[in-house]
Amino acid sequence: MSGLDKRVGSYEEALDGLQDGMTVLAGGFGLCGIPENLIKEIRRRGVRDLTVVSNNCGVDGFGLGVLLEDRQIRKMVASYVGENALFEQQLLSGELEVELTPQGSLAEKLRAGGAGIPAFFTATGYGTPVAEGKEAREINGRHYILEPAITGDFAIVKGWKADHFGNVVYRHTAQNFNPVVATAGRITVVEVEEIVEPGELDPTQIHTPGIYVDRLICGSFEKRIEKRTLRA
Repeated sequence: MSGLDKRVGSYEEALDGLQDGMTVLAGGFGLCGIPENLIKEIRRRGVRDLTVVSNNCGVDGFGLGVLLEDRQIRKMVASYVGENALFEQQLLSGELEVELTPQGSLAEKLRAGGAGIPAFFTATGYGTPVAEGKEAREINGRHYILEPAITGDFAIVKGWKADHFGNVVYRHTAQNFNPVVATAGRITVVEVEEIVEPGELDPTQIHTPGIYVDRLICGSFEKRIEKRTLRA
């Protein structure tokens, strides 16, 4: 990797510097658009006591769920617990610290973190357990709570195509949380299905500009489906 070329040669190099106790932001929604190979590399490295921020925690045996199996996650910040029995089990037993966050608030916390905004007021969660311990304010007759932004040591992202400079395009709904996660990491690592030459991507179609991307790797993906529905 040199100059503006963000490509790295291995997943080990892609996550170089990841250590125990760090905060990892992960793109994806369910199993759609998850950085599955970067998650496997986190598991291989055996780092522990991680705080992981993601919409959910994969499923049993796949995605972020494999990090729960190896007890590598200390705290999970997410908006959804379903589809993962081990996640639910560790939450209820107190083994795993979980900060449940409304989905829109989670997206905005990541976006704000990437934009350098330390906190913001939102009406979502006011008057519920989500608001406990948070500053509340009435603005124009409506009640709001102050939500802190989120940033992380590493952001792991799944894209569709990218060029050498790290300009990334996502495919359809696999975009989901990936763009906001990409902006909020101190080190942002993106894995994609195809890396093309600079100039091949239409500039108007780029979702994440390369300025946000530190490392880029091309991989192959299982793309497992959570619930397959077929016609009778």
